[in-house]
Amino acid sequence: MNTATRISGGITNWPPENLIHKDIAVGNSYVCIEDGKIAGTFFYNFGKDIEPTYKIIANGKWINDSPYGVVHRIAGNGIAKGVGVFCINWAYDKSGHLRIDTHSDNVVMQNLLAKLNFIRCGIIYVEKDNSPRIAFEKI
Repeated sequence: MNTATRISGGITNWPPENLIHKDIAVGNSYVCIEDGKIAGTFFYNFGKDIEPTYKIIANGKWINDSPYGVVHRIAGNGIAKGVGVFCINWAYDKSGHLRIDTHSDNVVMQNLLAKLNFIRCGIIYVEKDNSPRIAFEKI
């Protein structure tokens, strides 16, 4: 990957198309470009308490309560290697403080976050469906 760029188009399936349009409209949806082609996409935002589901954390605590970046909805094109690493490192380079969550059965993401020196902080619950997610942080 050589760059991350805000996207300006729609996507179907999960996440819902209306959520992608909202992300694009507010400037939080990015694509990864490799050799002039889209290799992946992700959501990124930065600020103080920007992720409502992160306000309450069970079975642990956040490392720090300063403003942080958040990454969601990382997806690769299935061809390019290292899309997840690129997206997360890009976001961390922008913020210096990053939080991310994943499902308990997403062992690939958990291993990636461990490889990138994230610390497991506890469990958060997604407001929409009260789904538990493992919460990670890196400062």
